[in-house]
Amino acid sequence: MALRTAIYFRHSTDKSKTENQRPEVEQIARARGYEVVATFEEQASAVKKRPEYERMMKAARRGGFDVLIVWAIDRFGRSMVGNLTDVLELDRIGVQVVSVRETWLDTGSPVRTLLIAIFSWVAEQERTRLVERTKAGLVNARRRGARLGRPPARLDRDHLLELREQGWSVRKIAKSLGVGPSTVQRRLVVAANGEATS
Repeated sequence: MALRTAIYFRHSTDKSKTENQRPEVEQIARARGYEVVATFEEQASAVKKRPEYERMMKAARRGGFDVLIVWAIDRFGRSMVGNLTDVLELDRIGVQVVSVRETWLDTGSPVRTLLIAIFSWVAEQERTRLVERTKAGLVNARRRGARLGRPPARLDRDHLLELREQGWSVRKIAKSLGVGPSTVQRRLVVAANGEATS
C-alpha cells in the first residue's frame, strides 16, 4: 500500500514562493509512490499562531498520514527547540518527515537530531538578525525625525457629533468613515469635553 502523505507549505506574504516550491514537493511524492491525502497551506510568520500547522499536527496525532513532506526545515518552523520537539514528536508517533532541501532529514542516521538542531539554529539566528536590523532601522528613522506608523485620521468634530445625535453607533460611524471604533470613541470624548468646558 502507498504511504499516506501530507504536505505542509508556509509562506509569509508572497504566495508565489509556495507555487515555486510545489512542483518539487509533489515530484518527491510521485517518485516515491506516496498517496497525498492532505495539503496544509499557511500564510503566516513562523512566530505567530499557525492554525494550519496546528491542524496538521492534530491530524498526525490522529494517524491521518504516515509521511509529512516539507520544502525545508525553515518552512517547518524557525525555532530550534520547536523544530526539534515537533520533528521528534512526529517520529515518536510514526510519521516520517521528508524535506526537499534537507535530504538527510528522512534518514535513520544517528546524526539526524544534531543536524536538525544545527539547521534550525541557523534559521533562528537569521530571524534574530532580521529583527535586530528592523529595530535599528526604526531607531535611525526616529533620530532623523521621521514619523512612523499611520498618519492620524482627520475627523470632522461637528460631523461626528451630528451622526451620534442621529443615533449612529460608534461602530457604524467608524465603518462609514473607514477608521477604528477606538478612534471615533476618543474623538467623541474630546468633543464632549470641549463642549463641557466651553
